[in-house]
Amino acid sequence: MKIDDLDKRLLTLLQADCSLSLDEIGEKAGLSRNACWRRIRALEDQGVIKGRIALLDAQKLGLTLTVFMLIRTQEHSQNWLEQFRIAVRALPQIQGVYRMTGDLDYLIRAQVADMADYDRLYQSLIGRVALSDVSASFVMEEIKDTHILPL
Repeated sequence: MKIDDLDKRLLTLLQADCSLSLDEIGEKAGLSRNACWRRIRALEDQGVIKGRIALLDAQKLGLTLTVFMLIRTQEHSQNWLEQFRIAVRALPQIQGVYRMTGDLDYLIRAQVADMADYDRLYQSLIGRVALSDVSASFVMEEIKDTHILPL
């Protein structure tokens, strides 16, 4: 799919604030309301725009601890991988799961209230799927965390 400069302008505006009205987007992008709607709809239909969400403040909701879990497994079968996918998708504290290259198999990013909440997450995960090693690193300071992709 070809993304032109107008699409990039629309995507940049939506990434910054998807609550803008079509009129506001049109004014900022130099397009009519209908032209904005057609382009945004096409970007949604093509899967470029996957959804529109509200970004919540984890700290204000009592989820004050970000943890990165480093996972190693001795099992690499398709059956194990499906079990793992089911397990991590079922745990709402888990925000991201990444299969990695190198000696680390998976990296998990999770948001929890505190150390006890992390332990509950850990116990729940190891109760759902066999893992050979789990270590965790806890975020002390968030320097940059963005959802905005460079266009």
